[in-house]
Amino acid sequence: MVNLVAVQMTSEPDVDVNLRFVEQQLAQLDTQEPTLVVLPECFACFGTRDRSLLEIAEPRYTGKIGQAMQRMAKQYGVYLVTGTFPLQADTDDKFTASCLLVGPDGEIIDEYKKIHLFDVSVKDKTGSYQESRYTQAGDKVVVCDTPIGRIGLAVCYDVRFTGLFNAMGDVDILVLPAAFTRYTGNAHWHTLVRARAIEKQCFVVAPNQTGDHANDRETFGHSVIYSPWGDTLAERPIEPGLVSAVVNISDREQLKQNMPVAQHNQFRSDFVK
Repeated sequence: MVNLVAVQMTSEPDVDVNLRFVEQQLAQLDTQEPTLVVLPECFACFGTRDRSLLEIAEPRYTGKIGQAMQRMAKQYGVYLVTGTFPLQADTDDKFTASCLLVGPDGEIIDEYKKIHLFDVSVKDKTGSYQESRYTQAGDKVVVCDTPIGRIGLAVCYDVRFTGLFNAMGDVDILVLPAAFTRYTGNAHWHTLVRARAIEKQCFVVAPNQTGDHANDRETFGHSVIYSPWGDTLAERPIEPGLVSAVVNISDREQLKQNMPVAQHNQFRSDFVK
């Protein structure tokens, strides 16, 4: 059995405030079962100018945010997916939106850099988003084999691009940290996240930012955990806090035998010539 946990946040521009909130949530956990905790996108700093993220971008794994994540994972004995926070990129005018998977020993298992950047126009108070202005896109699909299962990492806007998930191959748990806007969330959040669970026949943990932020950005909330059949195992509508579900990862095996979608897929990379 594995305890899957999503942390819903209304993150602020103040890094220390957000780190304290995360620690308060972790302190509430019952970790009798192996536990995977997933934070939302931009958990450490949100609701400010995009350039502010560039200004706080850390060197890899040695800055305040990265060190805090490693300490908390070890202290509370959990697998911790750090949502995203800014790490220094190849050039001074960009950062990577990096999502770390940290083990319960405090060691970093892997890093996923967000691939698909949110350069869109939306009918909300913000109107236009240009994530690529300061963010360097990643180019690596990240799947991690761990004692609790095979974990695939993706972030927010990635959820719309099925090729990324096809490239992951088989995964037991898909994590999708997000900061979905309220407008796009109302339209597409549940549909897209649930579709990924059904097509991958895997558990999905999708924590989201929620509420009204300091720069008037509006996020959707509704952090959710889905089963491999697409059932809602747990959901937190609006308020910040925890949502969790204890699952048996091996439940996927019978489903994959009954409906071997991956084997039937004639467009998988090892089939198409």
